Amino acid sequence: MPLVSPKEMFKKAYEGKYAIGAFNVNNLEIVQGITEAAAELKAPLILQVSAGARKYAKHTYLMKLIEAAEIETGLPITVHLDHGDDFEICKSCIDGGFTSVMIDGSKHSFEDNIKLTKQVVDYAHERGVAVEGELGKLAGIEDDVNVSAEDASFTRPEEVEEFVERTGVDSLAIAIGTSHGAFKFKPGQKPHLRFDILEEITKKLPNFPIVLHGASSVVPEYVKIINANGGQLDDAIGIPEDMLREAARSAVCKINIDSDLRLGMTAGIREHFAKNPEHFDPRQYLAPGRDYIKELVKHKITKVLGCDGKA
Repeated sequence: MPLVSPKEMFKKAYEGKYAIGAFNVNNLEIVQGITEAAAELKAPLILQVSAGARKYAKHTYLMKLIEAAEIETGLPITVHLDHGDDFEICKSCIDGGFTSVMIDGSKHSFEDNIKLTKQVVDYAHERGVAVEGELGKLAGIEDDVNVSAEDASFTRPEEVEEFVERTGVDSLAIAIGTSHGAFKFKPGQKPHLRFDILEEITKKLPNFPIVLHGASSVVPEYVKIINANGGQLDDAIGIPEDMLREAARSAVCKINIDSDLRLGMTAGIREHFAKNPEHFDPRQYLAPGRDYIKELVKHKITKVLGCDGKA
């Protein structure tokens, strides 16, 4: 099965009240862990590539890894650019075989965001590629995305209808309380998603796919494993999974997961070296990281996203 557009995935997810997992990929083991989990559970899949991942692994290497995963699993897979910040990177990914791109113009004014997003949409739609836009600013740090808590802002429901109509985007990323990075809330702080904002947006955009970024839950077991084996990560609280499941039952059709994958990979590697300090073969220490990722993705698919059996 060739790489696919997410449009049909979103339609089915909206009607079925579940969400598609959008997992960020950086190397072979991460691709394998994610896709093996999805294949076993027969789940549709979005593999995301950030600008940072393209710099690290290079576009062609990542595309060939994803194409190999599609051949091995037979799954419907969308390859998506995560947080493209200008027209040129979106164009490069579209020309390079991506089936979906995100243009993140949220740092610009409302009018400039519309202008930039529309430019990407026009180019992408002529080539059969879907586009995700963004309104509102999520706090946090992840690759090239860096927004302070002071600069973060919730999505304004009164703007979404005009934005979608004038740009023609196929999905919309919103800010309702999630944040980028692994360390979203300190112990004692209470994570809270603004479901009232989501409800207002849904009323204004009926049957339209909504996206949540910054939705890792910061798996505490992984943080404990990392710290027990030489790590120095602060305790933190991510987005509670019951909140994400509630969002997936509404208009949220795509939930992005990246930081939990990084924590899982790091936990597996650190644990392996603590038990086997003499090992030097990358296959020996990367395999446990891959296994942790596979376990995590299976959990997310079944307990958070609800998309198992939907491929």
